[in-house]
Amino acid sequence: MATLLHIDSSINGDKSVSRAVTQTFRQAWVDQHPEGKVVYRDLAADPVPHLTGEAYALQFVPAEQRTEEQRAVYALRDELASELESADAVLIGAPLYNYSVPSGLKAWLDHVIIMGRTAGRGDTTLQGKPVTVVTSRGGSYAPGTPMAGNDFNHPYLTWLLEGALKMDVTFIVPELTLAPVTPGMEELIEKFEASREKAHEEARDCAKTLASKLAA
Repeated sequence: MATLLHIDSSINGDKSVSRAVTQTFRQAWVDQHPEGKVVYRDLAADPVPHLTGEAYALQFVPAEQRTEEQRAVYALRDELASELESADAVLIGAPLYNYSVPSGLKAWLDHVIIMGRTAGRGDTTLQGKPVTVVTSRGGSYAPGTPMAGNDFNHPYLTWLLEGALKMDVTFIVPELTLAPVTPGMEELIEKFEASREKAHEEARDCAKTLASKLAA
C-alpha cells in the first residue's frame, strides 16, 4: 500500500488554481490506487511555525546527546521530516507569490531540510522519491515574455528538491491564472484556460502512472 503526502500552500481557498490541479492529481491517484493512503497538510489553514535558531542548530547535535528540553524543541522537525520520509510519493501545491514560494511552504521546507538526513552532499533519506510540484503563475514567465527570468519559484524548488534533497521532481505549471480577474488581461483568458486544462491533464496522467508503478 503506497502513501501519498499531499501538501497545499495556496492562500486562495476554492479560487486557487494550484489547489484545483493538486486535487485532480489526488483524485486520479485514489482512483488508480484505492487501497493506498493519503496524508494531507494544508499549510494555509494549519501553518507550521517558522524555524527557530535553536531548532535549526539541533540538527547538528546527535539525537542521543539531546536533552529532554531539546528533544521537545526538535520534535516538530522530526515529525515533519519523518512524515516526508514515510511517503512513497509527494505532491506539492506551490503557487508563485511575489516571484517566489509562499511563506507557509518555505516554513515547512525549513523544517524538513535536515543536513545529513534529508539533505546533504551524499545520499539522503529522500533519495529518488518522486515529488510532483504544481506551481501556478498569475502571468506568463515563459522565454520571450516580458517577465521571463523573474520566476524564482521554479529554479529554487528545482535545486532544493532535486539538488539538495535528491528527489525525483516533476513540475506542472498552469499559467496566466490572473487573466479572468485582472483588467487588461482579458485577451489572455483563452490561453489561461488552455494552460489550466493542460495542467489538469498532466496531473491525471502523472498520478495514474505513478500510482500504477508504486502499486505494482
